[in-house]
Amino acid sequence: MVADFAELRRKMVDNQIRTVDVTDLAILEAFLTIPREDFVSEDVKDLSYHDGDIVVFPAQDNLRACYLMKPASLAKLLQLAAIKPSDSVLNIGANSGYCAALFSKIAAFVVALESNKRLVEQADKLLKYHQCDNVVVVHGPLEQGYAAKGPYDVVFIEGAVDFIPDGIFDQMKEGGRLVVVEGHGGAGVAQIYIKEGKVISVRRSFNLAIKPLPGFLKTFDFVF
Repeated sequence: MVADFAELRRKMVDNQIRTVDVTDLAILEAFLTIPREDFVSEDVKDLSYHDGDIVVFPAQDNLRACYLMKPASLAKLLQLAAIKPSDSVLNIGANSGYCAALFSKIAAFVVALESNKRLVEQADKLLKYHQCDNVVVVHGPLEQGYAAKGPYDVVFIEGAVDFIPDGIFDQMKEGGRLVVVEGHGGAGVAQIYIKEGKVISVRRSFNLAIKPLPGFLKTFDFVF
């Protein structure tokens, strides 16, 4: 039996995303438009619309495991960013490009930054196939951001972090927002940072558990 992905997409929006108070029409339309099943491997396509994270790259060869975020969690974070049609967005940890594809429908310009070269190639191919012409896919260290195309109206870090490098804040425009989850598991909190003049303020928004993003994690030395 062939899955009806269009129907599954509609159910994802109605039963997962709307139920967590995501009401932004542009975000809902983006989730209805972008085929999530195209951004995962063939063996997990049937899980494309389940209520959970999906592995898009397993940990191997000293490379981090990468995931598509649970749809409801991702939608809540996108709504928190309050993206306008004129905004430029830096998507840090872009994985296979699904989130960048969503951004392409609600923002003017998107830089999708990914450190895994295999995923960079996959994201670039998929975003071109889906005619996301306002997205540029970049290969580079996530913790450095991508100043060459900045500053940005929105910086979106696609994974939980322990800290945010100062250089990332430098890539925000005046009035820009940075959306991130700080902490892990039940201790994770969605935060929005806002740049006003030389001051960056932060507002705690809601608890959220998402997968961590290596490069933004503290390391601990072993003590005898």
